Amino acid sequence: MDVALVRGTTVQDHVALAEIELCGELIIAASAAEERLSADRIDEVLDVSTDVERRRTEDRD
Repeated sequence: MDVALVRGTTVQDHVALAEIELCGELIIAASAAEERLSADRIDEVLDVSTDVERRRTEDRD
């Protein structure tokens, strides 16, 4: 569990931790790429495309 101690209390910011993890994934992908990441590749790394496709499918139903 990721936690931070602030003045003796435990604070969890799950949104911030998720954003940091996503940034890390982008950094790893960018460092492995020979060229700039395309918007499609960024969506793939962030697993956004599946959310968009799922919403499109749900809208059709």
